[in-house]
Amino acid sequence: MNLDHAFFCGNPALDFAATLRARRTLRFETLVSPERLDAWYVESGVVDTVSPSRAADVEQAIVVREAVYSLTTARRLGEAYDKEALAAVNSVARKPPATPQLTATGRWTTATPEEALATVARHAVEVLGGPDVPLLKECGNPECTRVYIDRSRGVRRQWCGMESCGNKVKAAAYRARKKQAQPAAVR
Repeated sequence: MNLDHAFFCGNPALDFAATLRARRTLRFETLVSPERLDAWYVESGVVDTVSPSRAADVEQAIVVREAVYSLTTARRLGEAYDKEALAAVNSVARKPPATPQLTATGRWTTATPEEALATVARHAVEVLGGPDVPLLKECGNPECTRVYIDRSRGVRRQWCGMESCGNKVKAAAYRARKKQAQPAAVR
């Protein structure tokens, strides 16, 4: 797997929870350094620039990420929230978020790592306490654990993204059908 960040989920908090990929199998971590955490904040659009993170910021971000994932899974399945996960997200969401400023060239958001993480936590509060809860789905790829907001027509989307998961699952199913059909054709 590569370290490129992906943004398929429809909400920064859900995309943040997806920075640990293949949770049920490989558990591929993308937040492997302070620089990768900073890159995620900028690439996600949460901020335009962030002051350099430290190892402790990565540790805190991973705690919040896991709490967001736990809460999202519970909400999606209609289960009770884990109290520790709830406390972790709420505690960070209470801190000052990144604040956009108007500049001569437009909107610009500069933040500290703590402000960027607070912004992500607030996104989690909004999505898990808002009208999109019935639209939360987990990707249909058994190896993928991304949760996304399904705003598709008829709410029938099955994959977090066609390029990332849908095409892979469909291609594997096609190959399996072809392989199964070949022995019958040989007879």
